[in-house]
Amino acid sequence: MIGVGAFGRNHARVYRQLEQQGEALRLLGVVDRDVARADAVAREFGCRSFGSLEQLLTTHSEVQAASVTVPTVDHLSTARALMESGVDVLIEKPLSASLAEADELIGLAAKHTRIAQVGHLERFNPAVRATLPLITQPMFFEVHRLSVFTPRSLDIDVVLDLMIHDLDIVLSFVKSPVREVRAVGLPILSGKTDIANVRLEFASGCVANFTASRVSTERIRKVRFFQPRQYISIDYGRQDVLVFTVGADGQASVPSVNPQIGMTKPAVTAEEPLCAELRAFLDSVRTRSRPVVTLEDGRRALALALDIVADIHKHGSRINLEKLTSS
Repeated sequence: MIGVGAFGRNHARVYRQLEQQGEALRLLGVVDRDVARADAVAREFGCRSFGSLEQLLTTHSEVQAASVTVPTVDHLSTARALMESGVDVLIEKPLSASLAEADELIGLAAKHTRIAQVGHLERFNPAVRATLPLITQPMFFEVHRLSVFTPRSLDIDVVLDLMIHDLDIVLSFVKSPVREVRAVGLPILSGKTDIANVRLEFASGCVANFTASRVSTERIRKVRFFQPRQYISIDYGRQDVLVFTVGADGQASVPSVNPQIGMTKPAVTAEEPLCAELRAFLDSVRTRSRPVVTLEDGRRALALALDIVADIHKHGSRINLEKLTSS
């Protein structure tokens, strides 16, 4: 584990749980520049602590895989050192601070034949996995991800912090190039955009509206989309899916107020998404197989997120947002 802030600690917790459940792995150690924090996490999960990546790599030559949960600006340097040492990596989202860095990471993984996965957690949400077989031709999305304010991840704005999860999911569902981006956003409690609304149009004709906020009074994580004769609603938090089908011919498994619309609730096997993500990563490491979320997937989501950030800045300049928010 490289970096054991709030989310890195969760990675360490799940790795330790998997180890205790009999998975073929051993949590060797955790690394953090905050030595006191590294010591505390190491004590909690029964492993060694290190104050630097170099210290870990010189002490434990048997390290085979690592989660990289350091700040985004350090993803490239950290993952580079690991891959050059023969270590497979899971890199938290966003993949990197720029597309040039993402391209370098892709090149490093190829050069050193390393397994490299990106931590787009919602790909492993059981509700998302249950939805994949249902997708035909998505034409309209409404996506909401609202969270209460916390002091973490303030080095990036809400698009790269929260919305990027949903960008990755919608890109994986639609499988069509983005043709137009329209975006607005505002800083509220930090120096970066804390709330944003985005409209995307894809080459397929699909339109997607996204709202992301880290200054909400409630926590909402939902994706709703329409495709021919169907409306599908995904609740990430509850891990459930509802499917409304026009002309379902009595196939409804859930009572519906309109007899012309059948409502079904696909079976979903509850699981902590982080646990599923780390299991998938370990499986790729063991079998040398393609990760579920590749570096190319991470780059694609990052490229779209950066386009959105640029459009937010463009809109802010048009309306002289800096003057409005400072007055």
